[in-house]
Amino acid sequence: MKDRIRSVDIFRGITIVLMILVNTPGTWSKVYAPLLHAEWHGYTPTDLVFPFFLFIVGTSIVFAYQNKSPSKATYKKITVRSLKLIGLGLFLGAFTISFPFIKEFAEIRFPGVLQRIGVVFFFAAILFLNFRWKKLIWITAGILVGYWLLMTFVPVEGQAPTFERAPNNLANYLDVSLLGSHTYKPDYDPEGILSTIPAIASSLLGIFTGLVLRSKHEKKATILFGLGGCFLILGHLWDFAFPINKALWTSSFVLVTGGWANIILALIYYLTDVRKIQFGSIFRYAGANAIVVYFLSSFVTKLFYSIKVDSETSLHGWLFQKIYVHDFLSMQMSSLLYGLTVVSFYCLLAYFLYLKRIFIKV
Repeated sequence: MKDRIRSVDIFRGITIVLMILVNTPGTWSKVYAPLLHAEWHGYTPTDLVFPFFLFIVGTSIVFAYQNKSPSKATYKKITVRSLKLIGLGLFLGAFTISFPFIKEFAEIRFPGVLQRIGVVFFFAAILFLNFRWKKLIWITAGILVGYWLLMTFVPVEGQAPTFERAPNNLANYLDVSLLGSHTYKPDYDPEGILSTIPAIASSLLGIFTGLVLRSKHEKKATILFGLGGCFLILGHLWDFAFPINKALWTSSFVLVTGGWANIILALIYYLTDVRKIQFGSIFRYAGANAIVVYFLSSFVTKLFYSIKVDSETSLHGWLFQKIYVHDFLSMQMSSLLYGLTVVSFYCLLAYFLYLKRIFIKV
């Protein structure tokens, strides 16, 4: 079991490293295309990162709760952890560097990455505790089909629904109606209310993978490769009727990202557990304190953007211009090098925490 947890930790660590990398370019105006999100429909490598994390949350739930009973103490533990994640996310959204260090209420974004992780973890863990895998398959299918039906057939203010970024998009409409100004963009939020429901399915797919890893099957890697391939095919077929879209977290997006997650995790499992090849330790260190590393990176990045060196230049911009911008480098490369420096710092921090056996549970 230890080796299996190692492969999961490596996958989680890779995901966290990529989350930090894509969130901290030197300048958002000059970023290589694979490190940007898709404009709307479709997906890039960057669009895989967040669903990968929700997927591995589900896999980790199996390791943490397979031998737990659905007791009051277990529910309390799940609830407290979920509320901590939501609270950290709300703090990131509300914090400002100027006194009283909290934004005006109307300016605070309510949804967010950590908030979604908290909500998804809560429901995925509760479902796992109360249902066997066969029922979970039906629940997952029900979520994906149900979301497609809602987005496809429910009219919005008397208008036919759309999957485009428009007022008659049901997910966008509900975010604006219920959250008002507390969204990422005036017309939608990529971690919005309705789209969080299929995000739970992303974690449920990870639960199925965790069950495979904990099973007595001899060819686990083959099973995961097969699952991944099936999900990819189904997701891309569904794309014709329900476009792959991260901002809406469409059902096709869930399947495609779950497919890639299974394939990549299967490869890591094959290398570390079947072939006994030792690699990726630095990612395992990052994965061991994943939430802490991600929270610190987000908080420090926000500080760097908020602290002003002069009236027009932030500390982030000043460091980027002084250290990374050179005539012999393209701006995209300079921007990438800045991000890689940030990633390296947090990998070293994770390594230090691991050496000191410091594991901060959120």
